[in-house]
Amino acid sequence: MKLLLIEDNATMQTTLRRSFERRGIQVLGCEDGARALALWQASLPDAVLLDLSLPGVDGLEVLSQARAAGLSTPVIVLTARGTVGDRILGLNTGADDYMPKPFDLDELEARVRALVRRSGNADQAARAPVWCGMHVEKDSGAVYFEGQPMELAPRELALLHALLGKPGHAIAKERLFELVFPGESQVQPEAIEVVAYRLRKKIAHTGAQLVTLRGLGYLLKATA
Repeated sequence: MKLLLIEDNATMQTTLRRSFERRGIQVLGCEDGARALALWQASLPDAVLLDLSLPGVDGLEVLSQARAAGLSTPVIVLTARGTVGDRILGLNTGADDYMPKPFDLDELEARVRALVRRSGNADQAARAPVWCGMHVEKDSGAVYFEGQPMELAPRELALLHALLGKPGHAIAKERLFELVFPGESQVQPEAIEVVAYRLRKKIAHTGAQLVTLRGLGYLLKATA
């Protein structure tokens, strides 16, 4: 399962990321409301945890824009705004569930899994498509080639996940950078080129080619 966590509190984001990853759930983090929608569209998560008090764009506005864009991903709102009015406003904007802070981590995980099951995303994940002999195992996030797990560094794996989501289609460098280096503002944008270079060598035997499109980004194409 892949979870998008939109939360500007660094301590909260770190705590939730570690907790979910220990439970076998992949977490993408975003701390800025202005970047959240683009990351949501690029990563296509199974569920979203959304804080309301975000810099740049308020969480309710992010949710409203996502629903207007046709994104039906289940959303749990996490916020210190605990009044009934706030809860109703969040649900009316398109949230599927609402948990006021502080909350119990076990209950949060149970609600996330229940939402994903109800949305049908869990069944979709179990039927992960195979492309050039590769497929992503959603539960673990591992990529398999002809039934064998590929040995990839975490950033190489994140890049391959993004590219396998849209094989044959260009994905902008900026979006890939957000997925591979989430929240790492100190990293230079050119670092994505190093990860792409390493990944290109590791998938050379699969029949897939990682192509650089100058000024656009990267795409995967079949060589045969």
